[in-house]
Order: sequence, then structure tokens, then C-alpha cells
Amino acid sequence: MEQIDRRWVYLLVGLAVVIPFIIPMKFPVSVSPEAQSFYDAVEALPDSCTVMLVFDYYPSTVAETEPMAVVGARHLFRKHCKIITLTNIPYGAPSMAESVTRRVAAETGKEYGKDFVNLGYKYGYVSVLKGMGQSIESIFPTDNSGTPLSELPMMDSITNYRQISFIFEVADNATADYWISIVNAGYGVPMGVAMTAVMAPKYYAYVGSKQIVGLLGGMKGAAEYEILLGQPDTAFRGMDIQSLVHFLIIAFVIVGNIAFFVGRAQRRKGRAA
Repeated sequence: MEQIDRRWVYLLVGLAVVIPFIIPMKFPVSVSPEAQSFYDAVEALPDSCTVMLVFDYYPSTVAETEPMAVVGARHLFRKHCKIITLTNIPYGAPSMAESVTRRVAAETGKEYGKDFVNLGYKYGYVSVLKGMGQSIESIFPTDNSGTPLSELPMMDSITNYRQISFIFEVADNATADYWISIVNAGYGVPMGVAMTAVMAPKYYAYVGSKQIVGLLGGMKGAAEYEILLGQPDTAFRGMDIQSLVHFLIIAFVIVGNIAFFVGRAQRRKGRAA
């Protein structure tokens, strides 16, 4: 056992990743209080209100963050909310926002310009966040494709944060801190934060201080939200893979330790003989 070819280990891990795609395991996923309060806050929003869905994540974390953005867009569109998307990240985030919202809009029959608008990216996030408190159009005179905001029907009645009922921040970095410290603290806009798993622990303090209404942490947070929404999707399947690989690693540790101690006992017995 101690001399087993490590390629067998790699093969088993590979199978643990592939099998759930073919045969869904449907391992149970418990819903955290932070995810429940996040969902409840969105569910309590007035129908047809205007919200911001912020894509503050890099392409390198799409596997974790995009499922949270997708399920957030689905919930907001289900509430018939008007969605404004934007980003403080220049590398691919504007196109990711475009892709996610248009895909979910196609599922729900929503129309660009009337039900959602993508403002894209603007450099200088501190100035951008503060500037939108006075006038969104002064910071983003056009949308991501260059269409003037004055030509988009949805933006006719939107001037600044006073018309924004909620901010759904999806991030993999500290830009969420600025949304909390500038927009929530300065303008009182309620917000929830969806973070990568490695970043999430920091934001529990903001939940405790009531500066954010809830927190989604990584793929598990996305899976929890999918369960609450009643639409298990990529994050729920991803948790099957993650759980199965974790079970396999635990089994490797147990078997490896058994092999080590049995082997050591046999060597001692051999020396004694």
C-alpha cells in the first residue's frame, strides 16, 4: 500500500470530478443564516424596483463567482427588478456582466434598455462610487456599448443612489470594502456581498454590524442561494464534485495512515525476530 503508484490516486481524483457530471450525487447542502438573510432581503424588495448588480471579479475566479452572479440575476429578474450592472474591474468584467445578464434575460423574457442596462467599467473606483451619489449619468454618460443613457428608457427616472433599492456585490477582492464604506455608509443603500470562499471570512463582521444584509461565500454560497431560489444549477453540481473529492481525500488520509502504522508494526516485528 505504501508503494502504490501515485497515478492511481490521480485517476481516482479524476473519476471523482467526472462522475458527478454523469450521475448527479445530490449531496445535501445546508443553508447558512447569512445566505438565508441575503435571500430574504432580496425577496423583500418591492417588485419592479431598481437594483445594482456589481461584477467586481476577475476572469480567474469565474468558477466561484459567476454562479453567484447568475443566481442573483435570476432572483432579481424573478422579482421584476430593473438591473443596472457595472464593474470596477477592467479585465473582462464588463463582457462577463453582459454575458450573464443577457443569458438570464433570455430565460426570463427581459429586454435590454427596459429591464436591464450594463454601464460597463470606469477607472477610479473611489471617485466613481462617490460621483454616482450625485449623478450616475455624469460618471457613465453611455452604457457599455456606447449608447447614451438618455436613449435607454429604463434610465429615464434614475439619477443617483436615491433611486437604487439594493446593491448585489459579487467580488473576489477588496472593492467590496469601498462599496460598504462609501455607498452603504454614506448613502444608506442596502447591500449584500457575494465573495470567493477565501475572502468571505473577513465579511462576517460586516454582517454582524448590519452594514450588509447577508453574505454568500464561494461555490457553497452560490449553491445555498440556488436551493433557496428553487433552481439548483452549476454551483449545486459543483458542490457534488467538491464533496466527493473531499470524501476521497479523507479516505486517502485514513488508508495512508493505516498503511503507515501497519507497516511500521511489521518492520518492528521483523527486527525483533
